[in-house]
Amino acid sequence: MTAAQRAGQLFMGGISAAHPDQAQLRTLRNNHVGSVMLTGRSTAGTTATRKLVDGFRGQTDRIADRRVGLLVATDQEGGRVQVLNGPGFSAIPSGLTQGSWPTATLRTQAAGWAKQLKAAGVNLNLAPVADVVPAALGTRNIPIGSFQREYGHTADTVTSHTGAFAAGFAQSGVMTTLKHFPGLGQVIGNTDTTANVVDSVTTTGSSSLTPFQAGIRAGSPFVMVSSATYTKIDPKHLAAFSPTVIDHLLRSQLGFKGVVISDDLGNAVAVRSFSPAQRAVNFIAAGGDMILTVQPSTVPAMTQAIQARMRQDAAFRAKVDDSVRRILDAKHNAGLLNCS
Repeated sequence: MTAAQRAGQLFMGGISAAHPDQAQLRTLRNNHVGSVMLTGRSTAGTTATRKLVDGFRGQTDRIADRRVGLLVATDQEGGRVQVLNGPGFSAIPSGLTQGSWPTATLRTQAAGWAKQLKAAGVNLNLAPVADVVPAALGTRNIPIGSFQREYGHTADTVTSHTGAFAAGFAQSGVMTTLKHFPGLGQVIGNTDTTANVVDSVTTTGSSSLTPFQAGIRAGSPFVMVSSATYTKIDPKHLAAFSPTVIDHLLRSQLGFKGVVISDDLGNAVAVRSFSPAQRAVNFIAAGGDMILTVQPSTVPAMTQAIQARMRQDAAFRAKVDDSVRRILDAKHNAGLLNCS
């Protein structure tokens, strides 16, 4: 792979599921972007979505005469966070409702939802939500609680139900993402719409890390890192830019060996004070692997910054290579890459 192709594998670019923009698709293709996220809301159904996705797939890079498979992701949690709807897709209830079901029921249902995504050509779900929202905070927790995205108010309920959701998806061959590490359950503000979102409660020993820990032990392929600041873990950095959160806590302490993906670094208000170039470089330098941006226009500046730093800094270049390997491993395990 060229440096540009390696840099491109580190990105997931957002594309509207209902109205894909050809200029944005060109931007992703020109920058060798290896993963896309279907965004917004679509009621087109599985067949139309599959047609759309197959069109994207035909544009991915060929290296040594082999096509590098495209990761296609979406937010299909349920309730108010369900991108893909219409014929062939079930209406998925909220996380709080799913959390009230027996785990065997959730696992069976999740396996069915995953089959629907697979039929639509989607191979990665940016779910389940592993955040524990305390009952006392409830809907005052804007990013999770106000939308009933959480499975419950205790670490035990969230652990058992994120596990059941992920197991159902694994059974049907669709990858999942534990989010939003190290948890958005204790915050008030939403990092998508607010700057300076702070968790002053969570520590490296908090029980709210248990759902992540259990999911990692069960083999979760992806973990998404939040853009809040955790004052009792690393008060100086947003989690997405924190080596303490990613390299130390997630990698070393919890033993996560899969792909660390960022929460949105394209449009989120939490990262507005950093240039797109800084966001990309800071995330990779902190130990992250895949940069999610719902704003494809940020990709050229981001990929150029990554390549510039690769040229200047051998340690950074080694981090990029490690990240690309983890991403290609995930693609290989999902049947998207044939290395025989």
